[in-house]
Amino acid sequence: MHLRDVTEDDVGAYLRMRCDPEMTAGLGGPLPAAGMADKVRRDAAEAAADTAWIKMIVPGSRGPEAVAGSVTIWSHGTADGQVSEIGWMVLPEFQGRGLGGRAARLLLERARDEDRWGLVHAFPATDNAPSNGICRSLGFRLLGACDVPFAGRVLRGNHWVIDPRTDLTAG
Repeated sequence: MHLRDVTEDDVGAYLRMRCDPEMTAGLGGPLPAAGMADKVRRDAAEAAADTAWIKMIVPGSRGPEAVAGSVTIWSHGTADGQVSEIGWMVLPEFQGRGLGGRAARLLLERARDEDRWGLVHAFPATDNAPSNGICRSLGFRLLGACDVPFAGRVLRGNHWVIDPRTDLTAG
């Protein structure tokens, strides 16, 4: 498995990850397909400019066009100021293989090695056992449940935080 930057060719993967009812059940349901090509273009530009790490998870033997999901670290404003956030999505046929956890670890290790992003937060849905398990296994600290704005919706999530420089568990 390896990670590569998102490109404008990843529209199909974004449609599967963000517009499918099964994939988005914990995110308040599917997003509209109509704006997805623009979202991919914006994300590819951010990745190329290195303002966000937006990576596609490539499972290995199938070649770089095969995508298992994505993992991202980005910075954004909140009521409490700027935060760095990590999030991941793994397509159903690749779930249960540890790809999400390995991808998150790779990105957090890079954040540690480059001393970038500072504290990194994650906000998986409170009932998303696999994503909450990834946070726990990587060494995130659970701060509690909170309301999380996402795509014009408010979701209930667990607020996890990690300092990759000191808290990342051995893998």
